[in-house]
Amino acid sequence: MTPDEYCRDKAAKSGSSFYYSFMFLPPQKRQAITALYAFCREVDDAVDEIADPEVAARTLAWWRQEVDQTFSGMPSHPVGKALQTALQHFELHPEYFHEIIDGMEMDLQQHTYPAFKHLALYCHRVASVVGLLAAEIFGYQDRKTLKYAEKLGLAFQLTNIIRDVREDAERGRIYLPEEELERFNVSHDDILSLRQTPALTELLQFQAQRARDFYQEAKATLPEGDRFNQRTGLIMSAIYEATLDELEREGFQVMQHRLSLTPLRKLWLAWKTARRERKRAR
Repeated sequence: MTPDEYCRDKAAKSGSSFYYSFMFLPPQKRQAITALYAFCREVDDAVDEIADPEVAARTLAWWRQEVDQTFSGMPSHPVGKALQTALQHFELHPEYFHEIIDGMEMDLQQHTYPAFKHLALYCHRVASVVGLLAAEIFGYQDRKTLKYAEKLGLAFQLTNIIRDVREDAERGRIYLPEEELERFNVSHDDILSLRQTPALTELLQFQAQRARDFYQEAKATLPEGDRFNQRTGLIMSAIYEATLDELEREGFQVMQHRLSLTPLRKLWLAWKTARRERKRAR
């Protein structure tokens, strides 16, 4: 298996909405964004799939070394080798990869967040920084596009947090800010015991509106001249916003099951958005 095949396999097996958006990119950009996504999956799995925190921390430390070796031209992992190919065509900064790992380390160091400003730092590291790297791969002329990518990454992560309340609680993590839990009268025990209370539903409605505000702000910031190059992010936005709509339609019953759009619907949304942006660019 070649490094690129390894990364494509990693992306395909994840079932992520991101995978469907990559289909509409030219080969060079698709190779680079798939390698970036595979890197994110590797470091995320190091935290989520390794039960021993010390082993997880050592794994993240290893990935820090692999980032440095990749940028020095000596990667050892298939993902590092695929990223090395991407570095020949795109200006990707090692500091951003280290910052993504910083975000993953936060999962090992804390399981709650006092206020939204603290959660926003986590979201910036694990999602907005990925958006900034993706913007470099997709291409842009106006630096306002970087602000769009940052806001869109934040919106994606907030959507994930709403969708994954149960899954995160089963790992002992709560990504809903402490001061907002208190404001809506939701206890840690409610969440960790997987109780779907009316108060939790109300809190998630509040979080969903915050996410929608970031989607709107991101798209309003995107310069018209960069829309077509950044269409992959717009495809992901269509899929994520549809997920948020479905969560709302189901009354945010996140403790019952993990909601996911079908692959066919994701593909349809991706095709529809890509077609719209192609027409708009003409």
